[in-house]
Amino acid sequence: MNAVSKNENAALARPQRTVLELEVNNHAGVMSHVVGLFSRRAYNVEGILCLPVGDGSISRIWLLVLEDRRLEQMVKQVEKLEDVRTVRRHGADHAVFERLEEFFR
Repeated sequence: MNAVSKNENAALARPQRTVLELEVNNHAGVMSHVVGLFSRRAYNVEGILCLPVGDGSISRIWLLVLEDRRLEQMVKQVEKLEDVRTVRRHGADHAVFERLEEFFR
């Protein structure tokens, strides 16, 4: 097996990462509700970033997660949370985590 085949096989075996961007009502406990949903379903979150937006009544939460067969269901359940306004999916190359990873290298 040549080096190219090994690299292709390794890429296929490694789960892809995805960034979920949530816009939520900003109040005490909202982060706990969101990550609690993932925790109760044993779905690992690789990274979390949360910042207030505008006047602080809304926050944006970015979650770095592994892409697997359960992700679609997880997104549907997150969208049902009372304080979640919107959910957007981005590729793992989303700038928010890419810049943080550069900082910690």
